[in-house]
Amino acid sequence: MPRPHSGKASRALLSVTVGSICLIVMWDALPLHGQAPSAAVPFTQAQATDGGRVYTQKCAACHGARLDDGAAPPLVGQKFLDTWTAPGRTLDDLFFIIQTTMPKNEGGTLKPSEYVSVLAHMLERNGYRAGDRALSMEQSALATLRLARPSASADATKPPPPEYIAGPDGTTPRATGPTQEALLAAESSRDWLMHTHDYSGTRYSPLTQITSANAHQLRAVCAYQVGETGNFQTGPVVDRGTMYVTTPSATIAIDAATCRPKWRYVWTPRATELFGTNRGVSIKDGRVVRATSDGYLIALDAQDGRLLWARRASDTTKGETFTMAPLLYDNLIVIGPAVSEFAIKGWVGAFRLDNGEPVWRFNIVPSPGEPGYQTWKQPDGFPVGGGGVWTTPTLDPEREIVYVATGNPAPDFPAALRGGVNLYTNSVVALNVRTGKLVWYEQLVPADNHDWDLTHASPLYRTTVNGRERKMLSTVGKDGILRVLDRDSQTRVFETPVTTIENAEARVTTTGTRACPGLVGGVEWNGPTYHSGLNVIAVPAVDWCATFYMDDNPRFVPNQIFLGGRTVNDKQSQGWITAVDAASGSVRWKYRSTRPIVAAVTSTGGGVIFTGELTGDLVAFDANTGDVRYRFNTGGPMGAGIVTYEVGGRQYVAVASGRPSRMWVQEHQGNPTVMVFALDGTPK
Repeated sequence: MPRPHSGKASRALLSVTVGSICLIVMWDALPLHGQAPSAAVPFTQAQATDGGRVYTQKCAACHGARLDDGAAPPLVGQKFLDTWTAPGRTLDDLFFIIQTTMPKNEGGTLKPSEYVSVLAHMLERNGYRAGDRALSMEQSALATLRLARPSASADATKPPPPEYIAGPDGTTPRATGPTQEALLAAESSRDWLMHTHDYSGTRYSPLTQITSANAHQLRAVCAYQVGETGNFQTGPVVDRGTMYVTTPSATIAIDAATCRPKWRYVWTPRATELFGTNRGVSIKDGRVVRATSDGYLIALDAQDGRLLWARRASDTTKGETFTMAPLLYDNLIVIGPAVSEFAIKGWVGAFRLDNGEPVWRFNIVPSPGEPGYQTWKQPDGFPVGGGGVWTTPTLDPEREIVYVATGNPAPDFPAALRGGVNLYTNSVVALNVRTGKLVWYEQLVPADNHDWDLTHASPLYRTTVNGRERKMLSTVGKDGILRVLDRDSQTRVFETPVTTIENAEARVTTTGTRACPGLVGGVEWNGPTYHSGLNVIAVPAVDWCATFYMDDNPRFVPNQIFLGGRTVNDKQSQGWITAVDAASGSVRWKYRSTRPIVAAVTSTGGGVIFTGELTGDLVAFDANTGDVRYRFNTGGPMGAGIVTYEVGGRQYVAVASGRPSRMWVQEHQGNPTVMVFALDGTPK
């Protein structure tokens, strides 16, 4: 076990991320009923007017002219007021966030008077009235001001979110399959039964109808427009001709060959919603299982989409939200909450497939008395957390070991203030799938101070090294390195960079430290594919450097992003597909994209590797050489799943196109759409 390191204590930090929007304010979704806001907030009409001018120039591109009609979260209305009238919140907290995140990627670059004027403009647009006293820009003065909650609010009498909801027609599905036997055999399946194809997470299909030689004959055969405008990161799952896709709130079944809809279920949030992103479903024994952004696990009947049960599995008031597709094994659902930046105490747990009851939980951020707790050396009262899980684990069914990739510690940048190596963040954690007991772990980025999550513990594979077959586990993360471990000995077999790495060992400072990868660099939510025939791992990556700044004005606000500083991304970025020899780690070929690559990478028995680009292009490569064999523009940036499967003797490729999130779009965000391709002229 690693030995803890000592670190100096310091003050608690509030921090914000500047990656995805101009001004980041995360909302508590508490209902607000009744009267207009209080007028007892001092600002002048001149300040509000000047703030409107600055807002139009610097913020409207993200938040919209009305403050609630842009791609970024609204700055007016119910959710805004609910957040900033919460007990303990002050105008100084809000001013701090405005000042450190605005404009997008340029926090702190305006005059203090301009920032306070924007705050006055926001107050006016939320119904507060200007007066004769100017709003101060001094921290001591702003810290004494609190926004009043309307007296008619019904929050105090609102019942808590239900812990369990039974389906109106019972919890037993009418549909059947796929069975546990089918899931165990998914590696050879002609369907796409799991988020990453199989328990080993190979993202490899044995189908051979589409080859490197005929991929240029691919044609779009159908499309399904989802009809929503939110984030679209779904990884399609296909079983016996039916495809299942998700949005943050909807679960949809369509015909996998014609794109005609079969059913659609829309979840009504019962609790606070956080981070509107969902990456897909898992299926087993007639059930379609997914998680929601308000912390529920839900099971639907695969036949018609009716609700079987819903179970509240995470606490979004603590910042715990689900984004990943769960893993199903036997009667277990394995899942964990994101996002580390809310300073959650990360965990991974198992729940019963038939009713959602909790079975076990492993704390990624240990509680007092648990092993690993001593590797956190923060002073009393200093808030720490992290260890979010945001990608689907892998499983060795023979040993019944589940492998989980864990995220960064929080606050992200001031590692010395957290102290120690901060187990079990940024680690591969091997757990007994029946009990959740720790089998072994390997921490890949100890004492992280760059937000370099480990993002994937996949794929699992076997290969021969120096004449001996070894069981391998590949790992990647936001630090941009492919590492392969021996699952028996836990030794590192090789490490291969898959993006630009510069100044990685330098500590983040208050004056700024430029490093590569940046906050959003390396490998994100879609991981590698393993082509067993060629013994190649192909890895998608983001190449985007940044300058990291540590906060010198530390504060913590609950349910706010908690980096302990800010970043300024470089103006230029690019992406890579890197094909690596799975035995030696040597690079066989590389492909450069003009934009970061965050879409899935999928390989096939026909010698083809597919990926998607933020330009909107679906690209097919020769898996052996990296030569481009096919390119098609889908009309929107691609950051979601790419799968291939067979229906009626015909091989199809399905892609999900449309805005992955605000971070990854430029002038055109596209509309969430599933497009299906097949060879031109192939009989159905």
